[in-house]
Amino acid sequence: MNVLVAYATRHGATAGIAEQIATTLCEEGIQAEARPVEDVTDLEEYDAVVLGGAAYMFHWLKAARTFAHEHRAALRQLPLWLFSSGPLGTDEVDDQGHDVREAARPKEFDELTELLRPRSEEVFFGAYDPQEKPIGVGERITRMMPAARAALPAGDFRDWDQIDAWAREIAQELASE
Repeated sequence: MNVLVAYATRHGATAGIAEQIATTLCEEGIQAEARPVEDVTDLEEYDAVVLGGAAYMFHWLKAARTFAHEHRAALRQLPLWLFSSGPLGTDEVDDQGHDVREAARPKEFDELTELLRPRSEEVFFGAYDPQEKPIGVGERITRMMPAARAALPAGDFRDWDQIDAWAREIAQELASE
């Protein structure tokens, strides 16, 4: 069993999640490697795929969306899991009582779950370092807005126990086949 953990990242937090998933799969006896989606040209050597991307302004990064569409035929034939990273902070619910992870679910996931039929999907908390240079117009504009800056807590909010638990679930499912 050879698993690809493909990812699209902007500042590296999603890459860290993908690498942790691959490491946990390996610890569970499943051969796995994490690679940026830009470095993957075909899926022939893989028996399963975990595909992840960072979400910004409720959208999955374009590189992850492009990868999913370009490889949709192969992804539909393989065991597939999707993940996203993005929400910041430690609150599980927002001020209106909504689940933060559900609210941060990328808008594209409805289309992608229908198109690709993943076995499951997960939204993980991300990380934000205000000292990093903004990438893209959206980030630059957001960082210029005082209210937006105040709403973006700085820190690494990735829950490694949650990430490991999800990867172990994937490993158990693959091992049982």
